[in-house]
Amino acid sequence: MKIQLTNTLGHNKEVFTPLKEGFVGMYHCGPTVYWNQHIGNMRAVVIADLVRRMFMYNEYTVTLVRNYTDVGHLTGDNLGDADTGEDRMTKAVRRENLTPDAIAQKYIDIYKHDIGLLNNLPPTHDPRATEYISGMIELVSELLKNGNAYTTDQAVYFDVTTYHEYTKLSGQKLAAQEVGEGHGSVSDPNKRNPADFAIWFFKTGTHSNALQTWPSPFTSPLVEHGEGFPGWHIECSAMSKAFLGETFDVHMGGIEHIPIHHTNEIAQSTCANHAHFVNYWLHNEHLIVDGKKMAKSDGTSYVMADIIEKGFEPLALRYFFLQAHYRSKQNFTWESLTASQTAYKKLRTTLSGFPDDGIVSESYQVLFHEMINDDLNTAGALAVVWELLKNKDVADADKKATILDFDKVLGLKLDEKVVEQAIPANVQALIDERTQARAEKDWVKSDELRDTIKALGFEVNDK
Repeated sequence: MKIQLTNTLGHNKEVFTPLKEGFVGMYHCGPTVYWNQHIGNMRAVVIADLVRRMFMYNEYTVTLVRNYTDVGHLTGDNLGDADTGEDRMTKAVRRENLTPDAIAQKYIDIYKHDIGLLNNLPPTHDPRATEYISGMIELVSELLKNGNAYTTDQAVYFDVTTYHEYTKLSGQKLAAQEVGEGHGSVSDPNKRNPADFAIWFFKTGTHSNALQTWPSPFTSPLVEHGEGFPGWHIECSAMSKAFLGETFDVHMGGIEHIPIHHTNEIAQSTCANHAHFVNYWLHNEHLIVDGKKMAKSDGTSYVMADIIEKGFEPLALRYFFLQAHYRSKQNFTWESLTASQTAYKKLRTTLSGFPDDGIVSESYQVLFHEMINDDLNTAGALAVVWELLKNKDVADADKKATILDFDKVLGLKLDEKVVEQAIPANVQALIDERTQARAEKDWVKSDELRDTIKALGFEVNDK
């Protein structure tokens, strides 16, 4: 069954054709490991996992590479100029008084824990940028040799005028790519074009006190041995090449990467390798909260710990993500997550009560297959699940077998038995006592009893 994907590079839905029959090479831009990843980042990870599972459901062998950026991602990226500002890892070191390596490991561990709770399959490879500096230096050297890059006292830059398809991914005019340029903390007067981007920063000027630097063959009169660190964009080019080769099938990331990060990846990789870089670019839209952009200042930059603290199952969040198309914005509210948890629990409980000796319904399997192969229509795939559950002409055992087959893609752990836990007599007595206190409007006693019940491992929800 053919797979259709919306390719950002061509701005159209295209039939997927792999470079090598039966195999898919995927790269997904991973996190900068200086802070916890919010649920918007979690949505991106789930989407990449779903794409991978979709390919596997279509009997492809998939190699998924997801990197960790542990150097070189500057805060100016928030302002549309990724070459300016402070290194995010350095910022985290100052905040927590740990070494860069300790900071990276701390947030990698948290990230792995969180995405594991969402039942994402582990990537085939998960390299850290600092482990591939030599590959980055090789790419920069090749770009200098080819005339695609030049050196100033402060950095080595890619010259965007040497790549005539520079704006093909974004579809913008070059002038539009320069919006935000110069708003960062420093500019290099010797940079030739405003859109040129750094592929190696020297340990000088704003970066004189950089904590993570390496010697290089690049020369600057201000530093010895070319001491410096890579630009953010060159990192992904080096790591993808190391595991997937010069050309591979699918590159994924958020839409915020289109105009700068992914545009720059294409330019430098194509010019350094003299080869086409990626065939299919897939980009997910943002998760918003209560109709607005997620923001720490508003207290809406929720992380996985917030989801769990409010009593939600992590897989209820995965179910929530499944209800919207990856190329559409999705609005998160606690009410919508509550509805998702209710639906998810109903699904699991229903399947748990069905017999295990069924066979997969081929007709429903075809419907499900059509949905996921149509640009990953997960909302349509869920609709097939509920339509099947309501169909009285299909035996319960066959419903279960079929939906568990679908779960190879959905990843909701629907094969796990739901075990109902009886409320112990002592806890029930406290609940009854609290109910009486509420009836008498003794709110102090009611709150005290709630805390006592919670200490015993149970939670009372008056809603």
